[in-house]
Amino acid sequence: MDSFEEQTGRRTVLKAGIGLGIQLGLAGTVAGQGSPAAARPKEGDWLVKANDPTATPLTPADIQLGARQTMAWALDPSDKTVRSGSRLNRVLLIRLDPAKLSSETIPRAAEGILAYTAVCTHTGCEVSEWVSEDQTLFCPCHDSKYDPKDGAKVLDGPAPRPLPALPLKIVEGKLVVAKGFTSPVGFEAP
Repeated sequence: MDSFEEQTGRRTVLKAGIGLGIQLGLAGTVAGQGSPAAARPKEGDWLVKANDPTATPLTPADIQLGARQTMAWALDPSDKTVRSGSRLNRVLLIRLDPAKLSSETIPRAAEGILAYTAVCTHTGCEVSEWVSEDQTLFCPCHDSKYDPKDGAKVLDGPAPRPLPALPLKIVEGKLVVAKGFTSPVGFEAP
């Protein structure tokens, strides 16, 4: 049987190794966050359709009224960096009748086009479904339902808060980020 000193020495080495591993992991995470592709969308960024290899800026005509949401990324117009380095930057775009938007939602819309994070606030699944009958966004993982007409407030399910919005404007015919997300993008830890 090992002596108390040997056990204590091994524990110390093990704890130090774990601590170093955590620090290196955090340093890698922080370094990744410093990447321009991982930076959050910012004022002046253009929006491009996700999986578009040409990264063509979206226009209002690209987003159809009442149709299924379009998944997008922000693009820095100065250096053409697509901000796809973090899944927390994935944005969903939807176009609704401006007359049906709440007073809180209207200032964030551009010709009825709204942008919200595509990351569910419950456990981080993708809000991937559009329920056209009641014009709601739906996360199929745990059945959270959001009302995009009213600031993406939670209508049903376990989501603890609305989807953060990304205010939009139109500049020279392109959909452009007017301001950063209205609240932090993220989710509850499972």
